[in-house]
Amino acid sequence: MILRLRQIHQDQIRAHVEAGYPAEACGIFLGREVDGVKIVERLWLADNRWVDPTEQTHRFLIPPEEVLVAEREAAAAGLEILGFFHSHPDHPARPSNFDREHAWPWYAYLIVSVENGRATDWRVWELSEDRSAFMERRLEIVP
Repeated sequence: MILRLRQIHQDQIRAHVEAGYPAEACGIFLGREVDGVKIVERLWLADNRWVDPTEQTHRFLIPPEEVLVAEREAAAAGLEILGFFHSHPDHPARPSNFDREHAWPWYAYLIVSVENGRATDWRVWELSEDRSAFMERRLEIVP
Protein backbone atom coordinates (compact mmCIF):
# COMPACT_ATOMS: atom_id res chain seq x y z
CA MET A 1 0.00 0.00 0.00
CA ILE A 2 1.12 3.50 -0.87
CA LEU A 3 -0.46 6.68 0.47
CA ARG A 4 -0.35 9.49 -2.11
CA LEU A 5 -0.86 13.08 -0.99
CA ARG A 6 -0.69 16.27 -2.99
CA GLN A 7 1.72 18.93 -1.78
CA ILE A 8 -1.25 21.10 -0.79
CA HIS A 9 -2.50 18.29 1.49
CA GLN A 10 0.90 17.97 3.12
CA ASP A 11 0.92 21.74 3.67
CA GLN A 12 -2.57 21.61 5.24
CA ILE A 13 -1.61 18.72 7.52
CA ARG A 14 1.59 20.50 8.54
CA ALA A 15 -0.35 23.65 9.46
CA HIS A 16 -3.00 21.62 11.33
CA VAL A 17 -0.58 19.55 13.45
CA GLU A 18 1.68 22.51 14.20
CA ALA A 19 -1.33 24.62 15.27
CA GLY A 20 -2.50 21.77 17.52
CA TYR A 21 0.84 21.43 19.30
CA PRO A 22 1.45 20.55 22.12
CA ALA A 23 -1.71 18.40 21.88
CA GLU A 24 -2.21 15.76 19.22
CA ALA A 25 -3.99 16.95 16.07
CA CYS A 26 -5.91 14.62 13.77
CA GLY A 27 -7.91 14.21 10.59
CA ILE A 28 -9.28 11.87 7.95
CA PHE A 29 -8.22 11.08 4.38
CA LEU A 30 -10.93 10.99 1.72
CA GLY A 31 -10.15 9.62 -1.73
CA ARG A 32 -9.87 6.51 -3.88
CA GLU A 33 -7.79 3.37 -3.89
CA VAL A 34 -6.38 2.32 -7.26
CA ASP A 35 -4.15 -0.76 -7.53
CA GLY A 36 -2.97 -0.55 -3.92
CA VAL A 37 -2.39 3.21 -4.02
CA LYS A 38 -4.57 5.26 -1.68
CA ILE A 39 -4.97 8.57 -3.52
CA VAL A 40 -6.07 11.38 -1.22
CA GLU A 41 -8.48 13.82 -2.85
CA ARG A 42 -9.66 15.69 0.27
CA LEU A 43 -8.75 16.11 3.91
CA TRP A 44 -11.17 16.21 6.80
CA LEU A 45 -9.41 18.27 9.47
CA ALA A 46 -10.88 17.18 12.79
CA ASP A 47 -10.80 18.71 16.24
CA ASN A 48 -9.20 16.41 18.77
CA ARG A 49 -12.03 15.56 21.17
CA TRP A 50 -9.93 13.60 23.65
CA VAL A 51 -10.86 14.98 27.05
CA ASP A 52 -9.37 13.50 30.18
CA PRO A 53 -7.75 15.94 32.58
CA THR A 54 -6.11 13.08 34.50
CA GLU A 55 -4.41 11.69 31.37
CA GLN A 56 -0.73 12.58 31.28
CA THR A 57 -0.05 11.07 27.85
CA HIS A 58 -1.12 12.39 24.48
CA ARG A 59 -4.18 10.86 22.81
CA PHE A 60 -6.61 11.82 20.08
CA LEU A 61 -10.27 11.12 19.42
CA ILE A 62 -12.42 11.71 16.37
CA PRO A 63 -15.97 10.95 17.57
CA PRO A 64 -17.85 8.25 15.61
CA GLU A 65 -20.53 10.74 14.58
CA GLU A 66 -17.87 12.95 12.97
CA VAL A 67 -16.40 9.96 11.13
CA LEU A 68 -19.92 9.20 9.88
CA VAL A 69 -20.33 12.76 8.58
CA ALA A 70 -16.96 12.50 6.80
CA GLU A 71 -17.98 9.13 5.36
CA ARG A 72 -21.23 10.58 4.02
CA GLU A 73 -19.40 13.55 2.48
CA ALA A 74 -16.94 11.17 0.86
CA ALA A 75 -19.72 8.94 -0.53
CA ALA A 76 -21.56 11.96 -1.94
CA ALA A 77 -18.40 12.84 -3.87
CA GLY A 78 -17.77 9.26 -5.03
CA LEU A 79 -14.91 8.87 -2.54
CA GLU A 80 -14.27 6.77 0.56
CA ILE A 81 -12.39 7.07 3.83
CA LEU A 82 -8.84 5.88 3.14
CA GLY A 83 -7.36 6.41 6.56
CA PHE A 84 -6.47 8.82 9.29
CA PHE A 85 -3.63 11.05 10.41
CA HIS A 86 -2.51 12.32 13.77
CA SER A 87 0.52 13.93 15.33
CA HIS A 88 2.89 12.71 18.00
CA PRO A 89 4.04 15.81 19.89
CA ASP A 90 7.71 15.49 20.86
CA HIS A 91 7.65 11.74 20.10
CA PRO A 92 8.66 9.61 17.11
CA ALA A 93 6.27 9.00 14.20
CA ARG A 94 5.77 5.38 15.28
CA PRO A 95 2.43 3.88 16.36
CA SER A 96 1.88 3.40 20.07
CA ASN A 97 0.11 0.43 21.64
CA PHE A 98 -2.89 2.74 22.04
CA ASP A 99 -2.77 3.47 18.28
CA ARG A 100 -2.71 -0.27 17.50
CA GLU A 101 -5.57 -1.05 19.88
CA HIS A 102 -7.78 1.57 18.19
CA ALA A 103 -6.83 1.02 14.54
CA TRP A 104 -8.41 -1.13 11.82
CA PRO A 105 -6.71 -3.14 9.07
CA TRP A 106 -6.70 -1.78 5.49
CA TYR A 107 -6.69 1.92 6.44
CA ALA A 108 -3.63 4.14 6.06
CA TYR A 109 -2.39 5.77 9.26
CA LEU A 110 -0.09 8.74 8.84
CA ILE A 111 1.74 9.79 11.98
CA VAL A 112 3.56 13.11 12.00
CA SER A 113 6.20 13.74 14.64
CA VAL A 114 5.99 17.35 15.84
CA GLU A 115 9.14 18.43 17.67
CA ASN A 116 9.01 21.77 19.49
CA GLY A 117 6.03 22.82 17.39
CA ARG A 118 7.47 21.86 13.98
CA ALA A 119 6.44 18.84 11.88
CA THR A 120 9.66 16.88 11.40
CA ASP A 121 8.95 13.27 10.39
CA TRP A 122 6.10 11.73 8.39
CA ARG A 123 5.48 7.97 8.36
CA VAL A 124 2.63 5.83 7.04
CA TRP A 125 1.49 2.63 8.70
CA GLU A 126 -1.03 -0.12 8.00
CA LEU A 127 -2.35 -2.53 10.64
CA SER A 128 -1.95 -6.22 9.84
CA GLU A 129 -5.11 -8.27 9.28
CA ASP A 130 -4.60 -10.10 12.58
CA ARG A 131 -4.20 -6.68 14.32
CA SER A 132 -0.94 -7.78 15.92
CA ALA A 133 1.37 -5.13 14.44
CA PHE A 134 1.70 -2.14 12.16
CA MET A 135 3.69 -2.38 8.94
CA GLU A 136 5.36 0.73 7.58
CA ARG A 137 4.19 1.76 4.12
CA ARG A 138 5.32 4.32 1.53
CA LEU A 139 4.29 7.96 1.44
CA GLU A 140 4.30 9.78 -1.90
CA ILE A 141 3.97 13.54 -2.15
CA VAL A 142 2.99 14.79 -5.63
CA PRO A 143 2.48 18.35 -6.95
